[in-house]
Amino acid sequence: MEAVQVEELTSGASGRIIPVFKNVSRSLLSYDAVKRGLILIQSLFLYIILLLLPRRHHRSPPSSPSSTSSSDFSNEPWLMKKRKFRKDEEDTLRRRALAEALQMVAAADDNGADTESERVTGNGNSRCLWNTSLFFGVRRNALFCRSWVPVSGELKGILIVIHGLNEHSGRYADFARQLNSCNFGVYAMDWIGHGGSDGLHGYVPSLDHVVTDTGAFLEKIKRDNPGIPCFLFGHSTGGAVVLKAASYPHIENMLEGIILTSPALRVKPAHPIVGAVAPLFSLVAPRYQFKGSHKRGIPVSRDPAALVAKYSDPLVYTGPMRVRTGHEILRISSYLMRNFKSVTVPFLVLHGTADRVTDPLASQDLYNEAASEFKDIKLYDDFLHDLLFEPEREEIAQDIIDWMDKKLSLGMLEKINHHC
Repeated sequence: MEAVQVEELTSGASGRIIPVFKNVSRSLLSYDAVKRGLILIQSLFLYIILLLLPRRHHRSPPSSPSSTSSSDFSNEPWLMKKRKFRKDEEDTLRRRALAEALQMVAAADDNGADTESERVTGNGNSRCLWNTSLFFGVRRNALFCRSWVPVSGELKGILIVIHGLNEHSGRYADFARQLNSCNFGVYAMDWIGHGGSDGLHGYVPSLDHVVTDTGAFLEKIKRDNPGIPCFLFGHSTGGAVVLKAASYPHIENMLEGIILTSPALRVKPAHPIVGAVAPLFSLVAPRYQFKGSHKRGIPVSRDPAALVAKYSDPLVYTGPMRVRTGHEILRISSYLMRNFKSVTVPFLVLHGTADRVTDPLASQDLYNEAASEFKDIKLYDDFLHDLLFEPEREEIAQDIIDWMDKKLSLGMLEKINHHC
């Protein structure tokens, strides 16, 4: 085809032959320049990857730290792993102490105490019994858990809170007390690398582990509270975790429904190249803090006091996102977007139309495409990302309570009709 094209172009007046070949030669030079540039970029990229790869040595590590030597380079990987483990352990213990202290402050503010592990707190007419404990996940990692249970009245149901990225379950204490006042019990779990749970702060090796831990935590609560209807609540990335967990039949069968606030359903990388290299870098340097993803100043609430409280909370991770964590969010988001039509669990999704962290249109798509027979959506005009920390948080919490009451009433009606 190229020979035919050249012959046709040069078959006319002879004066046109030279310009045509000049154009062809320029095209070839341009192509070569682009090719050389791509090879250079690829070479630089591979060089960076090789620098980041850990050095492997064939000698076995020493049996004890005392036998190490500064000249023995074979000990470097072993020492690095030990230092990382120690650093993670120290970080976890520090955060766990802070998580326990947070509950002590809450008890002191509310002027009530029962035992060291259980305290009665008051908030207007709401009184609840709360405690903290450790739940061991499926990978035997210790997860920090909280519960708020009404002191009096018949328990109508239980809501299990799965918090969002970088925060922790203790932030939902006021929401829990409002639920308690309506006779709903509340349980919450800090996922790995968050709050008082195991792991490096802000680092999530796999959101599938969080999904599995959520299912195991729900199963334990069902065993401890037989016959009590259970709901799962998830905010932001926690919403993505809850939605994926509920896609498994054995988990969906334990649930009355799920509630999602500002779920992370259509998450896009800051730049297409980030999405392209994220899978590789998440393997090579999973803990690396990617400063390019660190967007400061994006408001998540219209309440200035709520913003100050969040970003001054030592249990809230405020550093740049770690590479593996970011890749996991992209991965779960992509999975969910491909599987909206297979969603059958009853759900309520709530989103602020001015949210600049997650996409409210994705929540609308979930509502439109899901196969669930019982589903609702509430979009709040001009509200931001952290709905339960907006000035109208009590009204939003009441919308959630009303939806759970409606679902429970429908469930009772279905049982009555079934028996008839």
